[in-house]
Amino acid sequence: MVAILEPLEAPVHPIEALRRVAFLLERTRAGTYRVEAFRNAVKTLKTLDGADLVERAEADTLQELPGIGRSTSGVITAALAGELPAYLASLQDKAGGPLVEGGGDLYAALRGDCHLHSDWSDGGSPIDEMVLTGIELGHDWLVLTDHSPQLRVANGLTAERLAQQVGIVDAIDRSLGGSFRLLKGIEVDILDDGRLDQTEAMLARLDLVTASVHSKLRMNAGPMTARMVTAVSNPRVNVLGHCTGRLVEGSRGTRPQSEFDARAVFEACAEHGTAVEINSRPERCDPPDELVLLALEIGCLFAIDSDAHAPGQLDMKAYGCERAERLGVPAERIVTTWDADRLLAWANP
Repeated sequence: MVAILEPLEAPVHPIEALRRVAFLLERTRAGTYRVEAFRNAVKTLKTLDGADLVERAEADTLQELPGIGRSTSGVITAALAGELPAYLASLQDKAGGPLVEGGGDLYAALRGDCHLHSDWSDGGSPIDEMVLTGIELGHDWLVLTDHSPQLRVANGLTAERLAQQVGIVDAIDRSLGGSFRLLKGIEVDILDDGRLDQTEAMLARLDLVTASVHSKLRMNAGPMTARMVTAVSNPRVNVLGHCTGRLVEGSRGTRPQSEFDARAVFEACAEHGTAVEINSRPERCDPPDELVLLALEIGCLFAIDSDAHAPGQLDMKAYGCERAERLGVPAERIVTTWDADRLLAWANP
């Protein structure tokens, strides 16, 4: 069961204090520079033993270490003194509660996430940090879905890099002993003609495939419809990601939704068992409400996903849950409420 993290209390380990600060900044969409200060401090502290850390704090030389600045050294020093760092306490008070009113019952029913990124593509954190945060939030499973090769700006994975990642994901999954499942996936680009931007051999090795349009978003409605119908009808595709491509707010500005025959696309999704993603990122809020209602009417499955590019953004599924609950999407038609065995049976019939 996914849940909001309980506030940390003193005493707290310096690494845990830094991780929680970063998490809270990420879930409230703070600037990347601020977040990276705390994530980088964690990396530095992991190279030190406890005695070295205490010695540096007592000598007031923490800021001589790479990645440690005034704010991060203050958090470390307070934690070492057995106190709850003031900056962490303030963030917990301001940003530790629910992200949105409503959707709480559905949020608690979630078991996993079909769309998230690591630093293998354009995410900000390594795979193990995404997994650890997912476990802390109460997930039972996550599907790692880094980008495919065509999206060079996001460091998309070639077949060779994806093969390397598959091995790492399998190793992490085995190490968890079944208490949590890390599943192999991809957010694969839908090419202009509806083909998928990855080799068939590599797609066959994955547990789940989320397919999204990232290029030529202003394509005419007819070709765009054919492009999307072809993709969602592909037996390798399990989830249609952020289907309209719109942006409604945020640092990248706004972008209108793509033009396509939504009924035709969603009917193809329903026919082929492809879930329609309710992308929870506030800047996407995709699909818009009227298209969620259309997909619901047609009989589609849904996936409430975070599209997280940082650990704290895993919590953004709260926004998608509010929308889905308000629009009457039943939990049993949301694949991210299913356990891992049911998800895998559906994704790989």
